[in-house]
Amino acid sequence: MEKIRAVIATGNVHKLKEIADMLKDFPIEVVSMKDIGLENMEIEETGDSFEENALIKAMAVCEATNSLSLADDSGLEVDALDGRPGVYSARYAGENATDGDNNAKLLQELDGVPMEKRSGRFVCALAAAFPNGEVMVTRGEVEGYIDFEEKGENGFGYDPMFYVPRHRKTFGELNPEIKNGMSHRSRALESLKEMLIQHFKE
Repeated sequence: MEKIRAVIATGNVHKLKEIADMLKDFPIEVVSMKDIGLENMEIEETGDSFEENALIKAMAVCEATNSLSLADDSGLEVDALDGRPGVYSARYAGENATDGDNNAKLLQELDGVPMEKRSGRFVCALAAAFPNGEVMVTRGEVEGYIDFEEKGENGFGYDPMFYVPRHRKTFGELNPEIKNGMSHRSRALESLKEMLIQHFKE
């Protein structure tokens, strides 16, 4: 099957690498927005859900490039915080917040909350937009708990805070291959890959 170019609608190099790694056996040539000179393209994420924001980004880049575009919107939902930070995960501590700033705010908000009540989940919505107007949206989740401190050097964002009981480690401590095999993004991608396979068969 001839490879199809797919523009990944993100400026986050970590997300780009994860998505590219997971699609390496698929007939898709992954290119970044930087690869095609769109690194400064600003897309306002005005959706109220991960799915809406992913679709907004995918459709905007698809329209700008006339190519298949893939976009994700992902974040952390914490039960004790009524689902926060949610769609505001990347800017939880402010518009220009670093990962460290966001993690510090999360720890502050959960101060005094015992481990059994620190449950939450990583959520990833993935959207694909085609030049003919067709769109696909999938969602993946992984359950865990928010640890009391950052642990591990792997991953990015809230990974060092997200404790997975099954492995007794945070995402920041897990081998990237193990993490990618069970992550919210990998689960959303698996669903999207099935939809893409059907699309290319038709």
